[in-house]
Amino acid sequence: MTAPQPKPFAFYGRVSTEDNQDPESSRSWQLSRATTLIQPHGGQITAEYFDIGQSRSLPWQRRPHASRLLAALRDPRRGFSAVVVGEPHRAFYGNQFGLTVPLFAHYGVELWVPEIGGPIDPENEAHELVMSVFGGMSKGERNRIKLRVRTAMAAQTLLEGRYLGGRPPYGYTLQDLGPHPNPAKAADGKHLRGLTPDPRTAPIVRRIFHEFLTGSGLYAIAEALTSNHVPCPSAHDRARNPHRSGIAWSKSAVRVILTNPRYTGRQVWNKQRTDEVLLDVDDVALGHTGVMRWNPRNKWVVSKEITHLPIIDEATFEQAQTLLVRHRLGLDLPQRQRRARNPYVFRGLIYCAACNRRMQGQYNHGTAYYRCRFPQEYALANDVSHPRNVYLREETLTDPLDTWLATAFHPDHIENTITAMADAQLGDHPSPAITAARETITDCDTKLQRYRAALDAGADPSIVSNWIAQTQAERTRAETELHTGTSAAPRRMTQAEITALVHALGNIVTVLRDADPADKAEVYRQLGLRLTYHPEAQTVHAETDLSAHRGPMGRVRGGNRTLVRIICAPFWGAHAHRLRYGKDWFNPRIHITVREHE
Repeated sequence: MTAPQPKPFAFYGRVSTEDNQDPESSRSWQLSRATTLIQPHGGQITAEYFDIGQSRSLPWQRRPHASRLLAALRDPRRGFSAVVVGEPHRAFYGNQFGLTVPLFAHYGVELWVPEIGGPIDPENEAHELVMSVFGGMSKGERNRIKLRVRTAMAAQTLLEGRYLGGRPPYGYTLQDLGPHPNPAKAADGKHLRGLTPDPRTAPIVRRIFHEFLTGSGLYAIAEALTSNHVPCPSAHDRARNPHRSGIAWSKSAVRVILTNPRYTGRQVWNKQRTDEVLLDVDDVALGHTGVMRWNPRNKWVVSKEITHLPIIDEATFEQAQTLLVRHRLGLDLPQRQRRARNPYVFRGLIYCAACNRRMQGQYNHGTAYYRCRFPQEYALANDVSHPRNVYLREETLTDPLDTWLATAFHPDHIENTITAMADAQLGDHPSPAITAARETITDCDTKLQRYRAALDAGADPSIVSNWIAQTQAERTRAETELHTGTSAAPRRMTQAEITALVHALGNIVTVLRDADPADKAEVYRQLGLRLTYHPEAQTVHAETDLSAHRGPMGRVRGGNRTLVRIICAPFWGAHAHRLRYGKDWFNPRIHITVREHE
C-alpha cells in the first residue's frame, strides 16, 4: 500500500523593516508557525513568498511577493493547492482580507491560518468575523504605534529640544553630542547629534537677514549672492541635491531661510506631514500612498528653550516675519488695479530648454505669450547661456499642434497611430540591477547545493546551518530586488492596451474643433502634454504621456509610459504641414515632424 502524497502548500509572510527586525529570524518563526499548523494534516511547504520592507497598509497587489502569489493562483500548474499564513496580523490590514479571500475561493485554493486552526471557510461567518477582527487589530496597532511615535517626537522637541534627524538647514552642520541616552542604542555605539553653525554658510544667513531688513527684496538678494559667486544651498550640498541644478540662488531659497525659526537657536519639528491619499479614486482596493504636505505655522512644534547656537537673534527673526507679511499683503506697495485673469491654453505645460524651468504666461496687447526671464528672476549666473528674454506666442503653437492631433487621432487614422505607437516600443532589456539580482540568486543556489553536500559529507551542522541561513537571507533580498526591479521596469504594452488608453480620452477631434481655451487645456492635460521650447532653433519638442491621465487609464502603472513626440518648427507664416511617422528610441514613442514650407 503506497503512502499518501503530502499536500503541497505555499507559505506567505511579511516583515516591515530591515533595520529594526532581522528578516531571516522573522521568516523563521513565521514559517515555523505555518509548518506546525499543516504538518499534522500531511502538509508540506513547496513554495515561499516573503515580503521584506513592505508596510502592512499596502494591499497585496502592491507587495512584490504577495502580488506574485496572487498571480500564481491563476496558474493551474502553480505547484500548490493551499496557502498558509504564518501571522495574520502581518498579512492582513483593515479590509484586505475581504478583498483577497474571494480570489482564493474563485481559484479553489485554500487559505490556512493558525488562529483558525486550519483552512478558512468563506461561507463560515465566524471565520470571516475572526479575520475581520485581526485586520482591524492590525490597523489599530499601526495607528497606535504612529500616534506614540509622533507624540514622543513632539515631546522630545518641545521639552528637550532634541535633534530628530533630517538634513541640517543651510547655515548649520552636525556635531556629536555624546552617547545616546537610550542605554540599548548607546551600547550599539549610537550617538546624539545636534546643530552647530557652519563657519562657511552661517555668515551668508546673517547677510540675507541684514539685507532684507535694510530694504533689499528677495530677487535683489538672490542676484547679489549669485553675482558674488556664493554657492546656493543645492550647490553647497550637491550630495543631497543631485536633482537640482545648483546654478544660482532663487527667490524661494531666500524666502525659506528667512522663515526658518531654527536660526534663532530653537529646535523645530512637524513643519511637514505625510498624508495618506487614495492611489486611484476609481479603484479604492489599490490603497493609499503617502504625500508630503506643509503644515501651517501654528502646527509647528518649537522647543521652549534655546538648544543650539543661534545664527540670528529672535528680534531680528520677528522683524523679518513682520516684513514678509507686509510684502505678501502689499501694505508697503502702491495699490494697483487687479488685472483680469486671462486664459492660457498651455498653462504649466511649456518649459524653456535653456534652463528647464516652466515659462510664465503673459498677455501683450490682447495676445497670449509665454516667457522666461531666468537672468532677471534667478540672477545673472556666469555659467548659464540664456537669452535675457525668451518669448513664445501661443497662437503660433496652437495651430500646428491641433492640426497634428486632429490628423493623428482622426477616426480614419487612429488605427495607424496606435499601430505606430505599439511598433515604436523598446524591447524588454533588463536593467543592471535586475541582472545583478539574477546573478546573486544563481550564486546563492550554487552555494546552498555546496552546503547541503558538505552536510552529507559530515561537516559540522552548526557551522553549515549558519552558512545556509546567511545565504538564504541573501537570496531572499535578491528575490525582492528582482521582483521590485521587474515590476518597475518598462514593459511592452499590447496594441489592445494602447487602444484602451487612447479611446479613454474620448473624441479628441470633436473637442478640439471650435473648443474654448478651457476645453483645449483639459485635453492637453489629459494627454500629459509637455512642451519644451528651444529659442535658438525656434522649435518646440512636445511629449505626451497617456499614463499621466488619472481616470480609467490610471490603472496602467509601473513605467508603462505611452509617449508621443512632436517637433514644431519654425513659426513663420501659415503654411502647409507635413506629417511623417518614424521610430525613435523612447518607450513607446512616435516621432512626428511638423515643418513649415516656403
